[in-house]
Amino acid sequence: MKDVTLQSKTVINGTMPKEGTEENLNQKELELAMLLTISKEVASVRQKSDLFPIINNHLKNLFSFDDGIICILNKDKLTHSAFLYPPDEVFAKYPGCEQLADMKFSKDDGIYDVIVNSASVVVFELEEVIKLPNASVYVPFWIQQGMTQLVGVHLQAGSKSIGSFSFYTKKRNAIPKEKIELLYGICSQIAIAIENILINEEVEGHLQLINQYKKQLEVENNYLLEEIKATYKYSEIIGSGPEMEKVYLLMSQVAFANSTVLLLGETGTGKELIARAIHNGSPRKDKIMIKVNCAALPQNLIESELFGHERGSFTGATERRQGKFELAHNSTLFLDEIGEMPLDLQVKLLRVLQEKEIERVGGKNVIKVDVRIIAATNRDLLKEVAEGRFRMDLYYRLNVFPITLPPLRSRLEDIPVLTKHFIERLSRSTGKKVTNISQKALQELMNYNWPGNVRELEHLLERSLLLTNGPTIKEIQLPFADRKDLTNTISDNCIKSLEEYERDYIISVLKRCSGKIFGLGGAAERLGLPPSTLNSKMIKLGIKKEQLFDSTKSL
Repeated sequence: MKDVTLQSKTVINGTMPKEGTEENLNQKELELAMLLTISKEVASVRQKSDLFPIINNHLKNLFSFDDGIICILNKDKLTHSAFLYPPDEVFAKYPGCEQLADMKFSKDDGIYDVIVNSASVVVFELEEVIKLPNASVYVPFWIQQGMTQLVGVHLQAGSKSIGSFSFYTKKRNAIPKEKIELLYGICSQIAIAIENILINEEVEGHLQLINQYKKQLEVENNYLLEEIKATYKYSEIIGSGPEMEKVYLLMSQVAFANSTVLLLGETGTGKELIARAIHNGSPRKDKIMIKVNCAALPQNLIESELFGHERGSFTGATERRQGKFELAHNSTLFLDEIGEMPLDLQVKLLRVLQEKEIERVGGKNVIKVDVRIIAATNRDLLKEVAEGRFRMDLYYRLNVFPITLPPLRSRLEDIPVLTKHFIERLSRSTGKKVTNISQKALQELMNYNWPGNVRELEHLLERSLLLTNGPTIKEIQLPFADRKDLTNTISDNCIKSLEEYERDYIISVLKRCSGKIFGLGGAAERLGLPPSTLNSKMIKLGIKKEQLFDSTKSL
């Protein structure tokens, strides 16, 4: 094959005018002046866009070629590609030029390898080259544009091979023999410029990578600061009752694995605290757990927040940004309030969970990610699925290992230790020297229904502590009615009899006392009635214990 190729080319051996003639001297002076001019312009070149105008201005005035392409060897050392070609407005006039410019060609295609291995200028007859069995697709492309010859020059910077410069011409003998030496001199300058461009691009690439790592470190540092604050706030999980023991058992069984965890439970039950504890007990604990609150982000920004975006992908995207999935690579991503995620984004999240790869908004490249997912919601996801607000396939993908956190009213035995913990922490943060809580106030906390769970307990204690004078909290600023009672009162538009109001009021008090009638903190004490009188009223008003217990369980 190489023999056939060599037969289809002509090697021009430069023949200069006779030494000492006036014509020779004038030509030498012109060439030297031209080389000095080009050398001065090339010395300032730092990017490709600056080089082609120099080539276009000088070479086309000296040589009668129609188009020129500079090719360099790719990093794989097996292929070559176009490095520099005519400006878009010129090159784009050819159909298929853009695809050609992005393609890779074998370095042993019978043209590139011949040029870079030749010590002379090489001329190819394109009609002959196209007959070769290994002819590249760019050969018929140039023939379609009316080109007849390809003149190739090896680009070298010293002893280093840079690539090839191919001149395409529609007429033969576009480069006179007497200008061969000048062509070599110019190509040597161009080779040096290309080497500088490649070095500059490599340096800029390293700087961009350093800048990218710097930004990632800044983001991770912010998360670390949040993690430190959160760790200070929740130094340990408080609670040792039977309900929390079930949660601890489940946590210990799943923490070491990479399985997806779905945390369920009412608002304020500590789902983020549990998620962090699972992460800290996993092999990924050395990296920061990344958190996304799906309910707190505007719908049009959630995708960018999760998957990142490329510069210019939408209005305001002034730079490339990594998403939470990339930040959580080899770590844990906590998707809080997952039930609030829009349906269109649920589809994309499902794909990421299945394929373990993402695409930035406005990007074309696929990015592999290794992320452990912990999701949380206070919604009934099966109900959301039935009503068409949550995808069933995503539900089953998330519901690999569900953990349901108990409401505070189901773990009343933990209230004293939670109260002690919050009083100590709030005393430090507020500067108030409150160290204790009275038995009566504690009993009020035990009797309350806690619709807001542990979060409500913390906020209620903070308000009571701020209103306390002295070292002991003696009074708790409990709400007048819990949310369910308040909702029922507002929605009840019918006129009731005095007896009905009395019945509803006794039931409301019994609920707040968790069904307790006798003793300290019981309903009889709250109503200011003897227990026997309260029992008589309950019989008279038709308040049965079975009904009371059912009502209490539904709280």
